[in-house]
Amino acid sequence: MSDIDPTVGPKPDERIHPWTRYVALGDSFTEGIGDPEPNNPGGHRGWADRVAEELSRGHRDFAYANLAIRGRLLQQILDEQLGPCMDLKPDLVSISAGGNDLIRPGGDPDALAEKLDAAVQTLSSDGATVVLFNGPDTASSVLGRIRGKVAIYNENLRTVAARHDAVIADMWSLRQLSNSQMWDEDRLHFSPLGHHTIAAMVLDSLNVPHNLEPLFPKPLPQRSWREARSGDLVWAREYFVPWVIRRIRHRSSGDGILPKRPTPGPVFGPADTILPRS
Repeated sequence: MSDIDPTVGPKPDERIHPWTRYVALGDSFTEGIGDPEPNNPGGHRGWADRVAEELSRGHRDFAYANLAIRGRLLQQILDEQLGPCMDLKPDLVSISAGGNDLIRPGGDPDALAEKLDAAVQTLSSDGATVVLFNGPDTASSVLGRIRGKVAIYNENLRTVAARHDAVIADMWSLRQLSNSQMWDEDRLHFSPLGHHTIAAMVLDSLNVPHNLEPLFPKPLPQRSWREARSGDLVWAREYFVPWVIRRIRHRSSGDGILPKRPTPGPVFGPADTILPRS
């Protein structure tokens, strides 16, 4: 029988993983939209912050930066975030990109994967562990129409991961995400419950012990057809139509937004900036 008490967290500097500097790249998903937290930088928490919180336990020198900005397309993420990420010299990088491209007409999962392949090669060139996110199964969501493109993109990402020894954070297999309570009221971003569930999956993918217990959605009361239809109309007016108008006008929800954690720093404690490594 083991003498280890699973309820006791790691002692200071009792390392449970090899990483000391984590940089997250991406769009609204990685920025944490749908998981509001006024006390966090940028006003959102999200799965990446939750992962960094767990990775920082027992690591006095662990630092975390989040360069993600909502609304960014894959090429924008590569143009704006790849260089700054490399300058920060991380040993752990996550990148989730391409989802906003696939939603748009003409989004090509093969072309997107080719671009991402080159980026992953760059990110892993100095020995950093790279985490890639595939897309969730959208069959039961408002994004059901792009399910086929997501599936093709996911298979391409597996090839990219195998080529560069990257880790796949498998959203497609995370069947809990089919529950509506995992999604924000806009039906495009994840709720706090969804972000929590995804964070646990990422840590499991990295084989990192963590304190994130599985959380289960509460049963929802049944709604009449009229109530459901009314809810759909409210959603269309408040979220879907503004989204379409932004696309038509070539605008983004991220216009004017800066990264919430542009330089690596401690997750807990004083918010002292840790400068890029020399």
